[in-house]
Amino acid sequence: ALHPAAGGGSTCRLHVDPVGTGAPPPTRPHCSGAGGQFSVLSPLGDLRGQRPLNIWPCLPDPDWASYTLGVFICLSCSGIHRNIPQVSKVKSVRLDTWDDAQVEFMTSRGNHVARAAFESKVPPFYYRPSASDCQLLREQWIRAKYERQEFTYPERQEPYSAGYREGFLWKRGRDNGQFLSRKFVLTEREGALKYFNRSDAKEPKAIMKIEHLNATFQPAKIGHPHGLQVTYLKDNSTRNIFVYHEDGKEMVDWFNALRAARFHYLQVAFPGASDADVRGTGSRGRACLGPTSGSLDPQQTEGFRKRWFTMDDRRLMYFKDPLDAFARGEVFIGSRESGYTVLDGLPPSTQGHHWPHGITIVTPERRFLLACETESEQRAWMEAFRKVVDRPMLPQEYAGEVGGAAWGPSP
Repeated sequence: ALHPAAGGGSTCRLHVDPVGTGAPPPTRPHCSGAGGQFSVLSPLGDLRGQRPLNIWPCLPDPDWASYTLGVFICLSCSGIHRNIPQVSKVKSVRLDTWDDAQVEFMTSRGNHVARAAFESKVPPFYYRPSASDCQLLREQWIRAKYERQEFTYPERQEPYSAGYREGFLWKRGRDNGQFLSRKFVLTEREGALKYFNRSDAKEPKAIMKIEHLNATFQPAKIGHPHGLQVTYLKDNSTRNIFVYHEDGKEMVDWFNALRAARFHYLQVAFPGASDADVRGTGSRGRACLGPTSGSLDPQQTEGFRKRWFTMDDRRLMYFKDPLDAFARGEVFIGSRESGYTVLDGLPPSTQGHHWPHGITIVTPERRFLLACETESEQRAWMEAFRKVVDRPMLPQEYAGEVGGAAWGPSP
């Protein structure tokens, strides 16, 4: 049907197949708009609620599109696409004018077709960002996919797939908080990440074994848009270092090189595990959900103290300050089948807490009590805890349960 267009002329309500299912569009009436141009009023048509899952990693109903790539995108990603105009040109599917050729191209393409073309060779360890990830990860994913075409031509993946990487990163000093340039070397063969205080140093300042290492972007905490937090075990205690690089691609390449090394380690250490299981452990996540008040004393002889808590896969750690190098304590959180559970609220007899929204973590040995300042923070923590508890443990995770450190007193 035709609908009046602002300023005269005509527009057409068009059926566009956003996921490339190949469904034929309905017969389109001739439009006499000037220059054969149309306003795409309903770009997703009846397919909006029928799209396959995971076609759009951002939002379910994107209102923007790249008419040179043939993909539908969200508002946030549209800004990234606009920064690579040599590859992607963006229009609103509701507000902008579309000509015949652009509409036909969008009809013939869609996100499913684009994914087959631009994501055919994504390495199993490579991190695919979601809407909740930082700007850097989302931007470099889009650039790697469309601008550099790294997942079409595997030889372009060498910076993070070679098994060896060295370079300089800005590292935060543990005592003075200043960022200084330090040389880092990642070697998959040795299963280690090393850093050196001087470029000509013979011995590394620290050796971080890949089997005990994790990394996550924390730009807000570190105060730099490319800030990366690296966590590892040192003398059975969790240690954090904070690094960044001025070049966003360099930092994301380091991040995925670490993931590649860990993926390789898990393949060797657990040869019977499927790629999906290895990928699940190699892609360990972290919920840095901010300050929470906690009592770490099951007998309640100590009161609640405000601490910064971090969830690193199944390891829950607390810090006095977000940028502390060492965790003050940590606990392993297993699965429901192993006797772990999370309860909403605190026991009625609990005293000494000032924040009203409580959480009780039940382990086979004891209970841990936490309190959040707001209900939204409590919900976020509960969701993070339940995801871990509801997930069956993998064989390689039982080693963490046996060797995991216990909570200590709250200094």
